[in-house]
Amino acid sequence: MKTFQKLRFLPLLVVMALVSFSCSDDDDTNFVYPEPQEGNIVETAVQTDFLSNLVAAVVEAGLDTTLSGPGPFTVLAPTNAAFNEFLSDNGWASVADIPDAALEQVLLNHVISGEVMSTDLVAAGSGYASTNADGAGGNKMSIYYDTSNGVVFNGVSEVTIPDVMATNGVVHVVDKVIGLPDIVTFATANPNFSTLVTALTDLTPATDFVSVLQGDGPFTVFAPVNAAFDELPAIPAEDELTQILLNHVLAAGLSSTDLVGLGSGYTNTLATTPGGENISLYFDTGAGVSFNGMSNVAVADVIATNGIIHAVDAVITLPTIATFATSNPALSTLVDVLAYADTGMPTVPYIETVSDPSAGPFTVFAPTNDAFANLLTELDLDALTDLDTDTVDAVLLYHIVNANVQSSGLPNGTVTTLGGDLTADNTLFTLTDANDRITNIITSLVDIQGINGVVHVVDQVLLP
Repeated sequence: MKTFQKLRFLPLLVVMALVSFSCSDDDDTNFVYPEPQEGNIVETAVQTDFLSNLVAAVVEAGLDTTLSGPGPFTVLAPTNAAFNEFLSDNGWASVADIPDAALEQVLLNHVISGEVMSTDLVAAGSGYASTNADGAGGNKMSIYYDTSNGVVFNGVSEVTIPDVMATNGVVHVVDKVIGLPDIVTFATANPNFSTLVTALTDLTPATDFVSVLQGDGPFTVFAPVNAAFDELPAIPAEDELTQILLNHVLAAGLSSTDLVGLGSGYTNTLATTPGGENISLYFDTGAGVSFNGMSNVAVADVIATNGIIHAVDAVITLPTIATFATSNPALSTLVDVLAYADTGMPTVPYIETVSDPSAGPFTVFAPTNDAFANLLTELDLDALTDLDTDTVDAVLLYHIVNANVQSSGLPNGTVTTLGGDLTADNTLFTLTDANDRITNIITSLVDIQGINGVVHVVDQVLLP
């Protein structure tokens, strides 16, 4: 880090000492000068010639009262040269030309609540803080700092004079105006995302990811760190890599608080199957925040103008039907039943088939754990292994359709499975099996789309 002498600015007006007259006969006169006092952040800036553009901007935006308040604040103060460059780059002649709302947010993006000294930043090394600007979802905007070579914010603005103390906080003078960051800003600023940036730009040239992620959004991006890409056995070919990258993007802004509030469930990413269906993503917040049972949030809630980034510790590869069965604990019995069927002479090798991204596509009606427990009661059995594997094979086949049928395409009538026909009601969302037993498709758990098929969760085991 560069070393600069700490500056303290004297007030513009020098208060002359009061003259006190001695009571002695020689009338000695003593002049008492008070100690210099620090001003608040605005007063400190006013006294500094090379921050006059900042002062003009603060006054123009009506933030002078705020920044004269009790604070404490940490202000990253762009120099006049920094402001001149910012104005020139955007075609403005003066700060008065900047739309008031935009000017206010840009300035607030230089203000952090609390007193953050340069030593605090250096001790942390790198990371994120929140500014007072408004970001996606009503959250406060993030700012990325890195002290590996000076103190740099968002990869564009470097501290030139640190730790200028004021009565209501601290000022760090910086050499660039820090524009409002989008998702791409944070991806390129943080060296821990360098492999992701390479994948988004150099390895997938047919897709303009930069333009997409600089769009209005809001987006949620699950950003794998470099180490996550290192764990891949090989970088996929461009078409597959494009879909994998899209599998980390949601067309909505979800904070970690939003996800924890939901607990667990499914959402859709921007990735698509060869048939054009959007691929699903399972999230679970029971122990941290995890996705598809394979990737965990390492750093949450990096707030940009157009979305939210969560850094994750593993690449979220394209999910199969098996991915969704194994990641959701409510479907664990189904996984056990598939494995048990494979110990016999199954019509298809179940685990291998549902795990194969090139297989299918299939539609699977997936009974919950409770559905299997109810079946044991219905059949007066202690365990499903009391049934022979041929019987289990026949039951499982009755839950598989040899096509990708989303809920919108569910017929009102016959559905042909690999094990026989069902009767569907696409209004009531029910399936009637060969024994006239009516099973409900759980409407909150439909269209769980993998790369090799779709899953609809049902509340009863279908019997041929």
